[in-house]
Amino acid sequence: MTEFIKIYEDKPSEAAIKKVVAVLKEGGLVIYPTDTVYGLGCDITNSRALEKLAKIKGIKLEKANFSFVCSSLSNLSDYVKQIDTSTFKILKRALPGPYTFILPGNNDLPKEFRKKKTVGIRVPANNIALQIVEMLGNPIVSTSIHDEDEVIEYSTDPELIFEKWNNKVDLVIDGGYGDNVASTIIDLTGHEPEVIREGKGSLDVL
Repeated sequence: MTEFIKIYEDKPSEAAIKKVVAVLKEGGLVIYPTDTVYGLGCDITNSRALEKLAKIKGIKLEKANFSFVCSSLSNLSDYVKQIDTSTFKILKRALPGPYTFILPGNNDLPKEFRKKKTVGIRVPANNIALQIVEMLGNPIVSTSIHDEDEVIEYSTDPELIFEKWNNKVDLVIDGGYGDNVASTIIDLTGHEPEVIREGKGSLDVL
């Protein structure tokens, strides 16, 4: 049975955040609010949870383009090769915010992602998401919950999300209505930034 808990973004309860972190540490899948659409995520260090996440999305784990949700830019050096000053300035301007940045991965990536040359990094401007990652002590591997039938409410209304995902995930957070516009994806691995998908984040940061 999936747990459903209410957390207020302006003042997340520490006890509620602890409960979410405990579920993640046990290898659970959690649906949580971000600054864009609701995310589905698990602990980056838990192989079993990563397999479950890929299975739910119907893809092979090594082929999955999941993003790493970090609490700040200080996590970057754990998974990303050294970046130059101009790239760092873009990240500093944009984050926390509704962006996914594609950056060159380093050799310390979890073994499941070792073959990947790049990683997608997110630092969402959402207090609930940031506090979960901070208390967990490492990033969440995450993907957006998209809906096949284009009924927007299913991916923005927490109660409907719970209804739809009940028994498929371990916990759903009601953090209020989500957005229906995904993050802007920018590839920073080349000589010039390349916009892969224009979403909620403005391109003025470039």
